[in-house]
Amino acid sequence: MAVWSRAAELADRTPPSRNRYVDFLRAISMLVVTVGHWLAAAPYFDATDTLTTSHILTVVPWTAWLTWIVQVMPIFFMVGGYANGISWRAARRDGRSYAAWLEGRLRRLVWPILPLLVVWVTIVAVEYARGVRPELISYGSQAAFIPVWFLAVYIGIVLLVPATEAAWTRFGMRSFWALTAAAVVVDVMYFAVGLRWLGFANYLFVWGAISVLGYAWLDERFSERRTLLVGAALGFAALLLLVHIGPYPVAMIGVPGDPISTTTPPKVTLIALATMQGGLLLAAQAPARRWLAGRVAWTAAVAMNGNIMTLFIWHLTATTLVVLAAYLAGGFGLRLEPGSSEWWWSRFPWIAANAIALIPLVVAFGRFERPRATGGAPAPAWRYVLGALMTGIGLALLAAQGVGGYGSFGLNVWGLALALMGIGVVASRIGASRGVI
Repeated sequence: MAVWSRAAELADRTPPSRNRYVDFLRAISMLVVTVGHWLAAAPYFDATDTLTTSHILTVVPWTAWLTWIVQVMPIFFMVGGYANGISWRAARRDGRSYAAWLEGRLRRLVWPILPLLVVWVTIVAVEYARGVRPELISYGSQAAFIPVWFLAVYIGIVLLVPATEAAWTRFGMRSFWALTAAAVVVDVMYFAVGLRWLGFANYLFVWGAISVLGYAWLDERFSERRTLLVGAALGFAALLLLVHIGPYPVAMIGVPGDPISTTTPPKVTLIALATMQGGLLLAAQAPARRWLAGRVAWTAAVAMNGNIMTLFIWHLTATTLVVLAAYLAGGFGLRLEPGSSEWWWSRFPWIAANAIALIPLVVAFGRFERPRATGGAPAPAWRYVLGALMTGIGLALLAAQGVGGYGSFGLNVWGLALALMGIGVVASRIGASRGVI
């Protein structure tokens, strides 16, 4: 009840001008991805009594169509564009510098990562010393760090907010179409010419275009319900054409063993998905905002957002703990064949077990999501940019390779070093100059 009371207090202080639907969509998108990851994970003991890692999309191919619903990272990036746009405009209006604005944005993004790194370095070091097979350590830590890929990308998008917001202010929807056209060109070069390395430019073009949709939302360019529904239909039609006629996979997430991933690097299909999902959700904005004007509904939204980042980055660590507990219990709950009717029914207790394992992690580490405010003059902007780039690259390496399993001391030294040093570059100024840690 203490959590609800704090949320109710914050809810009562919410200014009437705040778009509560933005906060609601941020929390819901994170929760949907969390549950989606839990449903996709399909570890089980095979006929030889060996614990086998599996993914439901590889076992039951038709579930790829469900990713058109549960892949809601486009909505998160659109919400991020809205929030970054309003924050940057407020900073300029108040005379705050880019450095001061960036410091505030980065603190909320990088601080929650610190305990995740420390905990997993400890786990990997202990398991390495115990002689656990490197491939098992690598798989477990890599699975746990899947959620941080979006932070690596989002940090880069945040760095470019002044440029993308300025482009939006000057060119309007033409800035969105320019980024979309660039993403299409990259995809053509990726598939037709074989320039696979060029595909990584779409981390900027695809997610940047989706973020610009957030600026359009902020400026009320999406107020006509009929236009939104037509846009959603066009996005859906574009998706169907791209996956049936084009070379794109049906799944809107990466599927193990699939040579083409929609997300690594991003493909233009994600922009079509954002158009479809965004059109449908924004068409429901008016009644949703009326509902969120109620005290109970808004308090619930505030409570969800209070620890949503912590919940998201730790939710697959909770899965690792559940699998470990089941393994130690002789494979309890992991002896059903993925995709069978019994397996699907077992998803209810499976999700409940993951949620229970996640609760103490959120309680223990949620405070890192609320760093104390800082005072005084900020450090030079280049310092925050450097720290952000180091952190983003480090997190990308950890998301791709895991924390450990191979290398010195069984650790992913480069990924960890870059991430920790990047956080240090941002945080050292905060602590050393203002006495806040």
